[in-house]
Amino acid sequence: MITLNDLETIAEARLLDAEALIVAGRYDGAIYIGGYAIELWLKARICKTLKWAGFPSSSKEFGNYRSFKVHNLDVLLHLSGMENEIKQNHFADWSNVAAWNSESRYKTSSASQSEATTMLNSVKRLRIVL
Repeated sequence: MITLNDLETIAEARLLDAEALIVAGRYDGAIYIGGYAIELWLKARICKTLKWAGFPSSSKEFGNYRSFKVHNLDVLLHLSGMENEIKQNHFADWSNVAAWNSESRYKTSSASQSEATTMLNSVKRLRIVL
């Protein structure tokens, strides 16, 4: 099980990684890692909402909670209990991050600095709400 504290610590570390990738001109990587950061903050929010000490990390721990074993940000947002808040009050930021998916690691796109910066700025604003 990944503790709530560890989820938040790892998310902050991934955000720092994404920022370093922007500085290095690695915009695709920055967007990819930034998406993982928001995924971790959503999982942390799920823990807070459900009053869990941590998020399952192994197949055995997921047991009857298989629907939580996803990388889809829209599904995680729904499970977090924050969907209405985010979509009503932070729609622009959510729109910037919602296009992310874990399969982007297989794409050979070339994001711009502007796209990566926009994504990470949205991640930063959403982390405060989550």
